[in-house]
Amino acid sequence: MNIIKNRTVLGLICIVLSFIICFGLTPLFNNAVQSQVEIVRLVKDVGQGEIITADMVTTIKVGGYNLPNDVLKRQENVVGRYSMYDMKTGDYILSGKLSDTPFTAFAYLHELDGTREAMSVTIKSLAAGLSGKLEAGDVISIIATDFGDFRQTVAPPELRYVKVLAVTDGRGNDVNNVNDSGGDENPLPATITLLVVPRQAAVLAELESRGRIHCTLVYRGTAENRDMFLDIQDEFLNAPDSDESDENPETPDDIEGVSGDE
Repeated sequence: MNIIKNRTVLGLICIVLSFIICFGLTPLFNNAVQSQVEIVRLVKDVGQGEIITADMVTTIKVGGYNLPNDVLKRQENVVGRYSMYDMKTGDYILSGKLSDTPFTAFAYLHELDGTREAMSVTIKSLAAGLSGKLEAGDVISIIATDFGDFRQTVAPPELRYVKVLAVTDGRGNDVNNVNDSGGDENPLPATITLLVVPRQAAVLAELESRGRIHCTLVYRGTAENRDMFLDIQDEFLNAPDSDESDENPETPDDIEGVSGDE
């Protein structure tokens, strides 16, 4: 008798749940599937970096179920912005695919403010460029061999700490990752682009013309620690007597693993 009662109760529970699903959850699900929302869709192909104009987009109604949360629904949020990726006709437009500023493969050149300059120098051998292991953001020192009439080796204090903006191969393409295995053979760097002030640029030009430039890696790591080296270099360059000084800028002594003591 208890078994029959238990089965009866279980059956009633199943019936109640089926009513809830059929007359409660199912209509809600159907309404969600059938609900229409307006979104922006491309009517033309858009290339990476291209500005989106009004004739490239249209507004259509689609089912709102399972749409990405960041799909754009108003044309004013799209027109006048720049595409960060190649997009095809019919694509929905997600907010993460657009930028308010022009896209460029050489964004670091757009950050120059007039007080500093970008200058490239030639890497004349594999060893001179740290065996192809330099990366954007590195802090390096510049040394020149075979410099001048007496073929000296010099390490100008003006170039004790210099930031690398880019490493470029022989075809002018930035080498963003020297360990990229996308091809049969990784391109070797041919030049490096450095962030310098005019005084440093003049020294670099002379080293390039009259000697062979070598790069030594000083620091690779956090931006905060990197800036400590660059600040020390700035202090040296801005010192009133730095033009006559033969002393090198000091080394930061509060970075773990780096000490100015000898």
